[in-house]
Amino acid sequence: MPASSAESQRSPERDRQRSPERDRSTPRLISALCRQFYELGWVSGTGGGISIRDAEGVWIAPSGAQKERIDPDDVFLLRDEVWDRVEVLEPARDPALRISECQPLFFNAYRSRQAGAVLHSHSLWAVLAARLAGVGAGPDAEPGVFRSRNLEMQKGLRGHGCFDELCVPIIPNTAREAELSDSMAAAMDAYPKVDAVIVAGHGIYVWGRDWVEAKTQAECLDYLMRAAVEAHRLGLE
Repeated sequence: MPASSAESQRSPERDRQRSPERDRSTPRLISALCRQFYELGWVSGTGGGISIRDAEGVWIAPSGAQKERIDPDDVFLLRDEVWDRVEVLEPARDPALRISECQPLFFNAYRSRQAGAVLHSHSLWAVLAARLAGVGAGPDAEPGVFRSRNLEMQKGLRGHGCFDELCVPIIPNTAREAELSDSMAAAMDAYPKVDAVIVAGHGIYVWGRDWVEAKTQAECLDYLMRAAVEAHRLGLE
């Protein structure tokens, strides 16, 4: 998979910050997952993102990049356990790349839920499910809740069975992604039994104790939101 920029743009100074002894299996995984998420329609148009925490720190995909073309060298490494600020341990090799706009929201899940991975999807089903729940996309909209019950895929979510009522908080969107941090944190506090927050008109944040749980829950939630939208389209309850 080609890198997102030419080799001539890569900085020798940044290369010196890249430890040859560092385990790079996680940035390779992030690159592969971003390609999968692109095929699902979750990260089209440079949208969305993913972050994974391992023994090296917090790896995070860059902002404004074609996610299906991210090279492992494009992934930033941040210090973990420092959630009130950003400390870059290793920058992207391409100096034109920036840390994901999702960073403050990813840190919410690391700080409050001890997550091992967080992903942000621009899924169309999340956007439509928020509309069905009556939450407007503008910044002055009131928050709401996406509810689901009696569907087998709920069993893929932490602490939920198929006959339980699933409640996923929905928050209004803002002009800048980082401005969502406080409302997302409040929604997480109000709904501790679910590992997701929907952003109206925007997408969804999902986390888990590791990347497998985060990916599993994101796929199950996407199914449940699609089921709600399709049921509405067919005139079903």
